[in-house]
Amino acid sequence: MTGSEQVAVLFAEQRRIVLAWLGGSMLFATALIATIGLGGFRVNVTPSEPMGLWRIRPLDGAIHIGDLVFICPPATPVMREARRRGYLRRGLCEGGVAPLIKTVAAVPGQVIEVNGSVRIDGQPLPHSEVALKDGQGRATVPSSGGVVPAYAIYLHSEFPGSFDSRYFGPLPIDNVLGLAQEVWTYAP
Repeated sequence: MTGSEQVAVLFAEQRRIVLAWLGGSMLFATALIATIGLGGFRVNVTPSEPMGLWRIRPLDGAIHIGDLVFICPPATPVMREARRRGYLRRGLCEGGVAPLIKTVAAVPGQVIEVNGSVRIDGQPLPHSEVALKDGQGRATVPSSGGVVPAYAIYLHSEFPGSFDSRYFGPLPIDNVLGLAQEVWTYAP
């Protein structure tokens, strides 16, 4: 191999190293920004909604049934136990937990019945069967139902193992961070 060919090979190898380093750095920076929530980006690592990169979009008015929202769970005994059991990830919300991504299933004034599955205003909520045990075989306690208070919303996920209002009841509207928008996601 000639001297100029050796220089070309060396240059090509250095270029590959620099590009790999830049790509890795960009991936790391994106993951860091999404993990700590900069720019409204979040990483979802739970199967309740597609895993991947999401964005928190500001609310532009009232919350409606069917809206997919990011919400910080309040620091209640139920949520502390959920964190201890591993249902909630570590994050920047009160109590050191990550925001949840859930669909709004009921709004203030609607009546919730929980008896094996959920009924809202007498109508069955699809995919709302209540599990009496979690994936580890530990007993779960369903919420008691009732009227959704004026300050709260009832949340649901169609994923069978989801930790949602079936177990913790309605959450305060003031805890909603914004609408959840998929950026780059995948279903496992």
